[in-house]
Amino acid sequence: MPSYPPAEIAAAWRRERPGTPTESIEIVTPIWWLGKLFADDRGRVLREAGIDAATLDLLSVIRRSGPPYSLSTREIARRTLVTAGAVSQRVARAERDGLVRRAAGTTGRRSVEVSLTADGHALIEQSVDAVLGREATLVSDLSADERDVLIGLLGKLMTDVRRRTAQS
Repeated sequence: MPSYPPAEIAAAWRRERPGTPTESIEIVTPIWWLGKLFADDRGRVLREAGIDAATLDLLSVIRRSGPPYSLSTREIARRTLVTAGAVSQRVARAERDGLVRRAAGTTGRRSVEVSLTADGHALIEQSVDAVLGREATLVSDLSADERDVLIGLLGKLMTDVRRRTAQS
């Protein structure tokens, strides 16, 4: 990441282009930089765990659903915020790898239920511990109070940005 502090970036823009709105720079720039740092680190952890991000997402959503660890493809799409086509591709790949199995659903002719296999369950147990353990380490210097404040502020910002970008 650049070592040029966001405050200096904002000051440079104010100097070079007076009147340019710079109030977001010290918020958005660190979020972008943190996003890249977290994504790069997560990618490394996933490679070491032998799983890719799409498979982690699929297996995680099924695992979090609780016993019997089965969801419809429609529900997987809703919970993961990816398209039905992407879910279908992820499920097909995970099924080929022996991580999930598909069965006809009970809610309609085209309904499909996806369940974890024993291998899928074992992989997600190992992977989620590796990923979440690493991410817990990355935020461990924040106190419990600081985490609570940050969680609240990020939630507020996320809600507002989603609202504003949905109107665009």
